[in-house]
Amino acid sequence: MPTTVGQQPLTSKTTHLYRQVNECWQTSVGNRRWVMLREHTQVLVVGGGPTGLATALTLARRGVEVTVIDQAAHPPVTSRAAVVHAYTLEVLDRIGAAAPLVDQGVRAPRFTVRDRDRVLLAVPFDRLPSRFPYALLVSQAVTEAVLTGRLADLGVRVRRPCRLTALTRTADGVVAHLDGGEVRARYVVGADGMHSAVRREAGIGFSGPTHEESFVLADVRVRSALPRDEAALFLARSGPLIWAPLPDEVVRLVAAVPEAPSVPDVAYLQALLDERGPARRPDRVTEVLWGSRFRVHHRIADTFRRGPVLLAGDAGHVHSPAGGQGMNLGICDAVALGTAVADVLAGGPESLLDAYAAKQRPMAEDVLRFAAGLTRLAILPPSRRPARDLLLRAVGAVPPVRQRIALRLSGLVHREPTPARPVE
Repeated sequence: MPTTVGQQPLTSKTTHLYRQVNECWQTSVGNRRWVMLREHTQVLVVGGGPTGLATALTLARRGVEVTVIDQAAHPPVTSRAAVVHAYTLEVLDRIGAAAPLVDQGVRAPRFTVRDRDRVLLAVPFDRLPSRFPYALLVSQAVTEAVLTGRLADLGVRVRRPCRLTALTRTADGVVAHLDGGEVRARYVVGADGMHSAVRREAGIGFSGPTHEESFVLADVRVRSALPRDEAALFLARSGPLIWAPLPDEVVRLVAAVPEAPSVPDVAYLQALLDERGPARRPDRVTEVLWGSRFRVHHRIADTFRRGPVLLAGDAGHVHSPAGGQGMNLGICDAVALGTAVADVLAGGPESLLDAYAAKQRPMAEDVLRFAAGLTRLAILPPSRRPARDLLLRAVGAVPPVRQRIALRLSGLVHREPTPARPVE
C-alpha cells in the first residue's frame, strides 16, 4: 500500500459518493468502535487493510481463532487501489467475498495503453478463461467494507486503535506487546504495510533501491469522451497517468509527478489531464471529491517467514501502482497464507509455511519487475518514444500476444494449472 502523506478532508460533496461504503461499515460492525482484546489467540493479524482482512477471513472460515488489530482509529473511507483483477476475484470467491464485491463495481472488459489520442495497445479481458472475464473497478474502501462484513458475520471484528510495540518469541509462539496489553499467539501475520512494525520486530530486511516515486491521486467528476467501462494508462513524457472509471460517475486519476501537492485541486488536475490525457476532445474536471499524495518505493522483504512470524501484502513488497497489481497481490498472499496456516493448525506440517514463502516471494519479484517495466515505458525520452509506440501497436495486432498480456495483467498467469473452463 503506498504511504499517504497528505489528504484532502472529506466534505459534503464526498458524502454521497461514499454513502454506500459507510452503510456497509455500519451494517458490518454496528456502532461498536472497539473490541475486547483476547489474551490468547491462535493467530494475531496485524493490519486491518485488504490483506489483513482477507487473511483473517480465510482463517475464520476454517474455524481458526483469529484476532485482528489496526493502529488506525477508524477504517478509511477514501482509498488507494481501484481495480480488482480476475485472478484476485477467483481467490476472493474461495472465501465468499467475490459476489458482493462484483455487485458494487464497474466491470471493465478491456484496458488500453494510450499516447494522448492514440490507442497504442488494447488489452481484452472478455476472453479470459475465468468466471470473471473483466477487471473490476471499485474503491479499495468498498473492498475493505465487504471483507469486514464477511468477518463480522463470523464474529470477528477489528480491534482498533491498537498498536503493536514489540514481539517476543516463546517456545510455543509469540507474545505481542500492544499499547492495550499483551496477546499470546501461535502465529503473527504482518499485514501492516510498507512501514511494517511486524517486519521490523522480526528483524526481516526490506531490500530495494533508495529512490522513491511521487504520485498524486484523486477521485473526480469529469466531462470526458473516454469510455466509462474501460481503464486507461496514458504514457506521457512527464510520466504515466492512470484514468479509471468508478461507480457513481466518478473517475480515479493517479499520476507520477515530481512533487505532488498535499491537496490537489481542480486546476492542478486539469493541468495534468491537459498535458497527458486526450487532446482532440480534452477532459474537463468539474469537481474534486477528494485528493491525496503518496510516495512509493520498489522493495521486497528478504523473507516472508521468520519462525512464527509471517508477512503478506505491502509488509512484504511495495512497488509502483502501474498495472494495478499491489492490492491484488496482497489479497492473493493473504488467502494463500491463511490457507497454509489453517492447514498447519489442523495438523499439517510446518513446511507448508515455508512453501508459502517460497511461492509468494518470487511472485512478488515478478510483479515488481512488471510494474517497473510499465513505468519505464511511460518515461522513455522523446527519441525512443516512436519506436516504443510502433512496438506496442505491433504487439496489439497479434491476438495471441494480446491474450498473453491480458493473462499477465489479470494475474491468471499465477493460477495453479487446472483445466481451463470454457468462456460462455
